[in-house]
Amino acid sequence: MSVVAPRMPRMGARIEIATAVLVRDGLVLLAHRHPGREAYPDSWSFLGGHVEPGELPHEAVARECREEIRVDIDNPRPIAMTVNNPVLTMHGFLVTRWAGEPVNAAPEEHDDLRWFRPSHLTNLKLAHPETLPSVLEAVRVAAG
Repeated sequence: MSVVAPRMPRMGARIEIATAVLVRDGLVLLAHRHPGREAYPDSWSFLGGHVEPGELPHEAVARECREEIRVDIDNPRPIAMTVNNPVLTMHGFLVTRWAGEPVNAAPEEHDDLRWFRPSHLTNLKLAHPETLPSVLEAVRVAAG
């Protein structure tokens, strides 16, 4: 897999991102962004990436999970995910079912995958810490 240059938006254009919050046994999967990444280097993030032209956000998050961690997600549920970057539109999805075991299939993007207790997420350097309240609420509701 080759490294793809970041997509720079046209003036006034927005970038759409679809991201998955995978939850298993009360733990949340995060990826550590490679220190060489242009955007949000050396930080933890949820799995996902750009929504491609003609693609719906739920299709993008499914594709990104296949590409990045080799899992096929089932029934991604939308969750609120607002970011403090005016050019980004973030589409968040809670994922509690998938086929396959997550592996780091994109080492040029992420140098680590790790499961965390939700209470430990506040101690991490996150790419988008402003998303944490809505993510933690979604995880809490999923735990039922």
